Amino acid sequence: MKRREFVRSTATSGAWLTLNTPLALRPHIEEVTWFDRPMRWAQLVLVENDPGNFDPDFWLDYFKEIHADAACLSAGGIVAYYPTEVPLHHRSLWLGDSDPFGYLVEGCRKMGMSVIARTDPHAAWEDQMQAHPDHIMVTEAGERRRHWANPDMWVTCALGPYNFDFMTRVHEEIIQRYGIDGIFSNRWAGHGICYCKHCQENFQEYSGFELPRDHERTNPVYQKYTDWRIERLWQLWQLWDQTIRRVKATSRFIPNGFPNRLVTGENSDIFFTDHQARSGFIPPWSNGKRAKELRATMGMKPLGGIFSVGIEEKYRWKDSVQSQAELRTWVLEGTANNMRPWFAKFSGVLYDQRWLPIVRELYEWHYRNEKYLRNKKSLADVAIVYSEQTERYYGGQAWQQDFGDHENGVYHTLIEARIPFEMVHDQLLDSENLKNYRLLILPNVAALSDQQCTRIKEFVRNGGNLIATFQTSLYDEEGTKKSNFGLADLFGVDAGEEVEGPMRNSYLEINRENGQYHTVLEGLENTSRIINGIWRQKVKPVIDFPSPITLIPSYPDLPMEHVYPRETGTGIRELYLREYGRGSVAYIPWDIDRTCWQIFNTDHCRLLQNIFRWSLGDKPPVRVTGPGILDVTIWEQDRSMTVHLVNFTNPMMLKGPYREILPLGQQQVAITLSDNREVKGLKLLVSGLKPPFKVEDGIVHLTIDSILDHEVIALDF
Repeated sequence: MKRREFVRSTATSGAWLTLNTPLALRPHIEEVTWFDRPMRWAQLVLVENDPGNFDPDFWLDYFKEIHADAACLSAGGIVAYYPTEVPLHHRSLWLGDSDPFGYLVEGCRKMGMSVIARTDPHAAWEDQMQAHPDHIMVTEAGERRRHWANPDMWVTCALGPYNFDFMTRVHEEIIQRYGIDGIFSNRWAGHGICYCKHCQENFQEYSGFELPRDHERTNPVYQKYTDWRIERLWQLWQLWDQTIRRVKATSRFIPNGFPNRLVTGENSDIFFTDHQARSGFIPPWSNGKRAKELRATMGMKPLGGIFSVGIEEKYRWKDSVQSQAELRTWVLEGTANNMRPWFAKFSGVLYDQRWLPIVRELYEWHYRNEKYLRNKKSLADVAIVYSEQTERYYGGQAWQQDFGDHENGVYHTLIEARIPFEMVHDQLLDSENLKNYRLLILPNVAALSDQQCTRIKEFVRNGGNLIATFQTSLYDEEGTKKSNFGLADLFGVDAGEEVEGPMRNSYLEINRENGQYHTVLEGLENTSRIINGIWRQKVKPVIDFPSPITLIPSYPDLPMEHVYPRETGTGIRELYLREYGRGSVAYIPWDIDRTCWQIFNTDHCRLLQNIFRWSLGDKPPVRVTGPGILDVTIWEQDRSMTVHLVNFTNPMMLKGPYREILPLGQQQVAITLSDNREVKGLKLLVSGLKPPFKVEDGIVHLTIDSILDHEVIALDF
């Protein structure tokens, strides 16, 4: 992203800081300690008629029962749950002379809990619109936007004076009155392009263009709009954060999401992921993926994982609850990926109590084992590179669609391979950020700058291993196609001009060389061919390679009498394996990862897993063998080490909520120790068992007889 100084808004006053100015450099800074302390969060999202109708003491008692040590409580924005004095800040019609927010804050503080306020600025009432029509979002047709779900309300402009002026006064009042630890704003970033006069004037001054009329990401004007929107939201984040820090220096503004993870990681002391539950075809590992993406830029800063006890489908059944199996699996996957659980309950009135004992059990277990959940670092030595610049700039052609499926295919295949892994942001490819990894995987990371390519080459030259697919490095950081791969000398091939596809009825020929199959073909020896992908980048090798798999071009799939290959033995390689420096490189010129995700072909999954193992060689940090699908993560604490095993083996893994949890049978585990540390004890934190183990050549061997939803192996040193 091009960073530049943002123009001063006409909507508010005061000098702006830019994206280059870290929050940490702002005034009124003092040493803070509260961010890392909370491990279990509770959120109560009040509705307008809750005051006088809900029992705040019930919730305070529940917070105490579950050992919650932090709370996020509804305060203001759309509805004020305290006696606000900010003009036009809508008090709950049921508020009377009560202060439910203040009552809950006081009760939480008596229990030693950290407290942050929840605000929501995305909608306003009729009196706000009448008094300040420029506070309201304007559509492309020039009409002020009614709220899509509640026609009595209006959608506000996120980038204009409603947020910069009105909500700033609201946040200042809340922090002055209650001195809380922070403010967390929901739906603060807007709902599409606003065409109000402030947005038009500010974007024109920033870019020289009119606001775009389409959302095509390859449109240069839309790209400029995206730059401007990120800058504008960044300034709003700073404004709100500065405002509350002037009142209480240790307090923070915490946005609910930000459209640039690099900025998020650099400037957050604590952050929360609002990825509350599965819906549609979201896989259960999606919660862990969100944690990995943020950890790639945040490091080991505290990260809360917000989960809804309700059902997260597009029809918004907010007063019902998820099944026990679904709720448990989602939360435990977040825990296994170093998220701190944060339950979100909408409405202070209980219509369905079935979730209460589930969260109580999860939080009580978390509390008992807290010392094993305060992770210092991940011990995974594999990382997926994810690229916000590719996601933003790469597109427009048929073969560039569904870009995220490349990443999903690699992610899911690593889960099935039971390989612990992390994620690396494409802007953080320096040696310090890569020093713990033996293998980097680039799932069609097409947009890479010369500097990024240089760092990847240094990684491999110094002993790292690389796997890359399809058009990785064929475009620069702004999405302009290069004359050749930026990593051509790593791949050992030059890019051709053509992309072939969509390929129908194309195959990969399985070859023996010198009478033997290559190790990447393990398990495929009894077939002469497997299916190909959908799109392939044509390339020209410039050095000699082995030829474990070669191309069988597409041939007719109808009429049936004509379904036979017209050409075999082409010698056109579809996998390029080589040594480079002290490392190794595997380049796959077709979309194996995206195709793997879209059709779940077992041969593709096996081939990818074999390539992973070829790249890694021996002695992974942990090896788990046995039936089923497990997510395996491995962590180090102050005086211990843990391996989390999350059971995903379920017919509802990719569609629909889990109905029940199906236990797995016996698992064999081998954990590699570093620095010849002495294991003083080993236990299983979920079952409570202490299985026998042995240490041979620096590897701990043990057997787990069964796993229900989750097990944690804890090694004390």
